[in-house]
Amino acid sequence: MATLRDTLRTTSGWLKDIFEFGIALILLFVVIDILFPGTTGVVNNVGEIVSNFASEGVVGLIALLLFLLVYKR
Repeated sequence: MATLRDTLRTTSGWLKDIFEFGIALILLFVVIDILFPGTTGVVNNVGEIVSNFASEGVVGLIALLLFLLVYKR
Protein backbone atom coordinates (compact mmCIF):
# COMPACT_ATOMS: atom_id res chain seq x y z
CA MET A 1 0.00 0.00 0.00
CA ALA A 2 1.37 3.41 -0.97
CA THR A 3 2.05 5.83 1.80
CA LEU A 4 1.19 9.50 1.72
CA ARG A 5 4.86 10.34 1.23
CA ASP A 6 5.05 8.11 -1.85
CA THR A 7 1.88 9.64 -3.25
CA LEU A 8 3.19 13.17 -2.75
CA ARG A 9 6.54 12.24 -4.29
CA THR A 10 4.80 10.77 -7.34
CA THR A 11 2.50 13.78 -7.70
CA SER A 12 5.34 16.27 -7.40
CA GLY A 13 7.28 14.28 -10.00
CA TRP A 14 4.35 14.51 -12.40
CA LEU A 15 4.00 18.24 -11.80
CA LYS A 16 7.71 18.74 -12.43
CA ASP A 17 7.48 16.78 -15.68
CA ILE A 18 4.44 18.77 -16.82
CA PHE A 19 6.18 22.07 -15.98
CA GLU A 20 9.34 21.07 -17.87
CA PHE A 21 7.24 20.00 -20.86
CA GLY A 22 5.49 23.40 -20.82
CA ILE A 23 8.81 25.24 -20.74
CA ALA A 24 10.08 23.11 -23.64
CA LEU A 25 6.94 23.95 -25.65
CA ILE A 26 7.35 27.67 -24.97
CA LEU A 27 10.99 27.54 -26.09
CA LEU A 28 9.98 25.60 -29.22
CA PHE A 29 7.32 28.19 -30.04
CA VAL A 30 9.82 31.01 -29.53
CA VAL A 31 12.21 29.37 -32.00
CA ILE A 32 9.38 28.82 -34.48
CA ASP A 33 8.27 32.44 -34.08
CA ILE A 34 11.83 33.68 -34.67
CA LEU A 35 12.24 31.54 -37.80
CA PHE A 36 8.76 32.32 -39.12
CA PRO A 37 7.69 35.69 -37.65
CA GLY A 38 4.09 36.02 -36.58
CA THR A 39 3.40 32.28 -36.65
CA THR A 40 2.73 31.67 -32.96
CA GLY A 41 2.75 35.16 -31.41
CA VAL A 42 4.77 33.91 -28.43
CA VAL A 43 7.51 36.51 -28.87
CA ASN A 44 4.95 39.33 -28.75
CA ASN A 45 3.29 37.84 -25.67
CA VAL A 46 6.63 37.44 -23.88
CA GLY A 47 7.46 41.03 -24.79
CA GLU A 48 4.18 42.24 -23.31
CA ILE A 49 4.76 40.26 -20.11
CA VAL A 50 8.27 41.65 -19.72
CA SER A 51 7.05 45.21 -20.34
CA ASN A 52 4.35 44.74 -17.69
CA PHE A 53 6.95 43.57 -15.20
CA ALA A 54 9.29 46.40 -16.25
CA SER A 55 6.67 48.92 -15.26
CA GLU A 56 6.69 47.30 -11.82
CA GLY A 57 10.48 47.41 -11.54
CA VAL A 58 11.26 43.69 -11.41
CA VAL A 59 12.95 43.41 -14.79
CA GLY A 60 16.22 42.37 -13.13
CA LEU A 61 14.45 39.52 -11.38
CA ILE A 62 12.91 38.35 -14.65
CA ALA A 63 16.27 38.51 -16.41
CA LEU A 64 17.86 36.52 -13.59
CA LEU A 65 15.13 33.87 -13.72
CA LEU A 66 15.44 33.55 -17.49
CA PHE A 67 19.21 33.23 -17.19
CA LEU A 68 18.84 30.52 -14.55
CA LEU A 69 16.29 28.69 -16.69
CA VAL A 70 18.60 28.69 -19.70
CA TYR A 71 21.63 27.83 -17.55
CA LYS A 72 19.81 24.91 -15.91
CA ARG A 73 19.28 23.30 -19.33
